[in-house]
Amino acid sequence: MSNSIQYEYKPEYLKVSAPTKYNSESLRTEEMILNMGPQHPSTHGVLRLEVVTDGEVVVDVVPHLGYLHRCFEKHAEALPFNQIIPYVDRMDYVAAMNSEHAYVMGVERMLGIENDIPKRIEYIRVVVAELNRLASHFVALGTYAMDIGAYTPFLWMMRDREQILRLLEWTCGARMLYNYVWIGGLFYDLPVGFEERCLEFVQYLKPKLVELQQLVVENKIFIQRTANVGVLPLPVAINYGCTGPMLRGSGLRYDLRKVDGYSVYPELDFEVPIGEGKMGTVGDCWDRTWVRVVECWESVKMIEQSLVQLTGAFKRTRDFDPQAIVPKKIRPKAMDFYVRAENPKGELGFYFRTDGRSDIPVRCKARACSFNNLSVIGEMSKGSLLADLVAIIGSIDVVMGEVDR
Repeated sequence: MSNSIQYEYKPEYLKVSAPTKYNSESLRTEEMILNMGPQHPSTHGVLRLEVVTDGEVVVDVVPHLGYLHRCFEKHAEALPFNQIIPYVDRMDYVAAMNSEHAYVMGVERMLGIENDIPKRIEYIRVVVAELNRLASHFVALGTYAMDIGAYTPFLWMMRDREQILRLLEWTCGARMLYNYVWIGGLFYDLPVGFEERCLEFVQYLKPKLVELQQLVVENKIFIQRTANVGVLPLPVAINYGCTGPMLRGSGLRYDLRKVDGYSVYPELDFEVPIGEGKMGTVGDCWDRTWVRVVECWESVKMIEQSLVQLTGAFKRTRDFDPQAIVPKKIRPKAMDFYVRAENPKGELGFYFRTDGRSDIPVRCKARACSFNNLSVIGEMSKGSLLADLVAIIGSIDVVMGEVDR
């Protein structure tokens, strides 16, 4: 056998590796820097965490963003408003319909045509957005269970998500990146028979959601891994700009579908769930998971109510044209304008600056919910165990496509 040395430490290794906030001089004797990710559970392929540890205890966490679907905002400065929609899809790519809805709503308000949108179009937008919210939460819940050791829920969630993706693919031909919600209307009306098929799926899904609750959130091992772990106090969540299940999990009943009342959401009956500390402390990993599960039930209620309208007062007719008021040239007046909507992960906002002469925005900045939600990870993780860090990352439900814009 050879006596060759497998690994030889050299002091300059830390300096020539990927950039870090901490250096060897700033560490205490018992501390060390670990790079967690990017190829690691919960890190979504490109997120690298610089973790300072004291044994098994986390001292600090610094997220490094990586590179994924970059430069959305620069692309938007070179494209007409209607051609930006496919790029919007690619930010939160597991909830593209919701992102499209927010963006399109902003342009419609700038043009002053928001109140001219037919009710059938608005109800269709709500149906596809809530279906996509379900699909997004299924990814969040399934991968989260797998991150902390449960494989079966992931398979169940992917099975049911696949049915949603097939429904959405039926509407527009695309599996995940849709370009379906257009400025002033829709790419196309719902396919004939969609309402009936969607209602069948909703009835199928209800007992599956009960099984999900029993298998995951009420599971003793899951509770032990998530209760009292990664507690996010409400003042900290507000100060960091956290939104969505992250904020509601910390106990604030804040949902833009209620607060802003956009589209036809004010006409629908639904509740806004919040974390109540049922299994541990308000704002822990379990509470955030619980909020997402209850939101799935609320989305089902909204889809059912919208389908009633789509097969009743606003049913399809031969002369209905979903592109009737889609403008051929989109030139808003010169203004600065901000629009926001409730995405599955929180508040997605778009800030527009227009000059009144061009159909290309001077500036289109995205306020991505995942970016703000991820920024609080250092506060949530201090003092936790290294093994709990994976549970904390997963409970944030971050999608890196909208973090690195």
